[in-house]
This record gives sequence, C-alpha cells and structure tokens, in this order.
Amino acid sequence: MKKAFLQLHIAVFLAGFTGILGRLISFNEGMIVWYRLLFTAMTMWILFTIRKKITRIPLADILKIGGVGVIAAMHWVTFYGSIKYSNVSVALVCFSAIGFFTALFEPLILRKKINGVELLLGLVTISGIYIIFHFDTQYKTGIIIGTISAVLASLFPIFNREFLKRINVETMLSWQQTGGLLALSILLPFYLQRFPTPRFIPGWNDLGWLLVLAWFCSVIAFQLSGNALKRLSAFTVNLTYNLEPVYGILLAFIVFKENRYLSKWFYIGFAIIATVLVIHVIILINKEKKLTADATDGIS
Repeated sequence: MKKAFLQLHIAVFLAGFTGILGRLISFNEGMIVWYRLLFTAMTMWILFTIRKKITRIPLADILKIGGVGVIAAMHWVTFYGSIKYSNVSVALVCFSAIGFFTALFEPLILRKKINGVELLLGLVTISGIYIIFHFDTQYKTGIIIGTISAVLASLFPIFNREFLKRINVETMLSWQQTGGLLALSILLPFYLQRFPTPRFIPGWNDLGWLLVLAWFCSVIAFQLSGNALKRLSAFTVNLTYNLEPVYGILLAFIVFKENRYLSKWFYIGFAIIATVLVIHVIILINKEKKLTADATDGIS
C-alpha cells in the first residue's frame, strides 16, 4: 500500500507540469494533444516491446481499451482548451472536480453502493469551483470547459482499474494511447477547420516541450499511476490527484506570475478544495489504522 501511494504521488507531481507545458507550447489544444499522443504511443510501443512487456489480448479488449483512450484524449483536449480560455490555475482547480464525478460514476458503472462521505467531499469541491465561477466572470468559458474535462477525467481511471485486473499496465497503456491517437487523427481535420492553427510542424522549442510532456508527464507518470491503481480505488487516485492543482498552480505563480491576475474569490475557492484534500487524507490514515488494528486483532 505504501509503495502504491509513493508511485501515485510521483505521478501526481509529474502531472503537475502538464498545465505549465500547455501554456508554454504555442499550438492550440487539438494539436498539443495529437502530438502528445503520437510521441507517447510511439515511445510506449518501442520501449515496452523491447522490454517484452506487451502481451497478446483479444480484439474485444483492444477495442474497449482504445475506446477509453478516446475518452482520455477528449479530456486532454478540453483540459488544454480550459487553459487557453482562462489560465493554468483556473484549469487546474476545475480538474479537482474529478473527486465528485468519480464518487458519482464509479458506483453506477461498477454497480457499487454510493459512498456518502466521498460524494459529500466531492460536492464541497464543486462548491469551491462554483465560487470562482460565480465571482470571476472572466473565466466562465474556461471553467465550463474545465468542468467537462473533469467529467471525462473521472471516467477512464474507473475503467482502467477493471482492465488492470487481467491486463498488464504496459499493454493497456499502449493500446489506450493508440486508440486516442487514431480517433483524434480522424477528428482533427474537422476540429482545425473550426479552430485553425497557423502551422502544423512544431519548432525546436515546441518539440522539446512536447517530448517532455510525452516522456515524463505521460509514459513515466502513466506507468506509476497505473501500478498504483492496482492497489488503490479510483476515487482515492482521483482525489489524490487534487495535488496536481497545488503543484501546477505554484508553478504557474512562479513561471507566469498568475497570482497577479487572480481575485480573492479564486483563493477562497481553492482554500475550500485544499481543505477537502486534507480531510480525505485524514480519513485514509484513520481507515488504514483501523485495517491494521483489525488485522492485528485477527492474528492475536
């Protein structure tokens, strides 16, 4: 369990850079995600094939995993779109709404009983986002897109956890990135008609940041979070990912000086979300202590 938490937090730390990279890269959100998927999928197939980590799976599983990859790709498009229409800090705060949507969707998809505490924590997170939405009207479009991104982000860890019960993480990730890449390749021409870009080939600066995004924030981070997901619930993984806004927002303050443009309502909303994270950590610690105590009593 401790190893899984460590892997998860390293993955979250790496994920904290994605918002910064989304602003550093000059492409629009569709092109950013397409190149991210291209470099990530190519790297995974080469690396995991050399390491003999890719296993044969039925076509039905390939199609299902690829379908989840499409959801992941749409999440990234809306996430980077939220950054473009607002800023890194606002987009990352919206991301933390995945706790609420996971608490809602996981029981429905897996036919489990709804956990009232998880749902309540998620609702409190939503209230923090609503405060920012209501009072910082300049960011409304970015917040709406960011909330859609959070809905999509809550779904694929739920499905991934089920896949990982019988498929190794390397095989699942390789097919998932490929599915997202193929779907976005079909949709991108139509997308670019609506949201055109002046160029399609990245310059050296953009190429460097895209490779960082693919190799560190995707290949390495996905492996770590995938391994953690084998031991932890999708809700725990998603709520722990609330640290991603913390890391990302601090970086945005340092790199882009975004703290100069945010009102007091942003900080009030963010403080509510941070409080939810602290409460959840306390609940997890108490739960682990109780499980340890019960195991000790059983042995004695």
